[in-house]
Amino acid sequence: MATRIRLQRRGRKGYAFYSIVIADVRAPRDGKFTEKIGTYNPNTNPATVDLDFDRALYWVETGAQPSDTVRNILSKEGVMLMKHLRSGVRKGAFDEAAAQAKFEAWKADRTKKLEATVGKLVAEKQAAADARLEEEKKQNEQIAEKVANKKAAEAAAKAEAEAAAAPAEEVEAAPAEEAAPEVAAEEAPANE
Repeated sequence: MATRIRLQRRGRKGYAFYSIVIADVRAPRDGKFTEKIGTYNPNTNPATVDLDFDRALYWVETGAQPSDTVRNILSKEGVMLMKHLRSGVRKGAFDEAAAQAKFEAWKADRTKKLEATVGKLVAEKQAAADARLEEEKKQNEQIAEKVANKKAAEAAAKAEAEAAAAPAEEVEAAPAEEAAPEVAAEEAPANE
């Protein structure tokens, strides 16, 4: 029986979520499998992998052939490196302690790179949010300036209308005042 380590699709339409399974080559993609050794979620940034390291290493050493995507996942998780180091121990190139030290150094370096990547993503996200906030502030200032200009124009128009109405009232009031002294002047000689 040829054994394969491959992905089994789960999730919903447009949101794929995968199980990492050990299955016979002849079995359908989402069909019968021997063992589930982990999950893979490509929807997160970076992709989330939950893997049973010991079982994956066991199956790789037993001769199960990983698919291309699963090979990449196993390489990133260190399963393929550990297989390589264990074969070096069996051949006598170095001892178990040296192999474990090399693996721990690789794992620490990988963790540091992953944290740097996550930190970079968080910083980019924060910078984008700050840029959007600044753009929104600029737009709000422009809108406030337009509103202030519009209110100023309305106030100026209202003041001009009041100023235009006030001289007209003064003109109407002035003829009435001029007419009153003439009447008073005409009445004055009559009284004498």
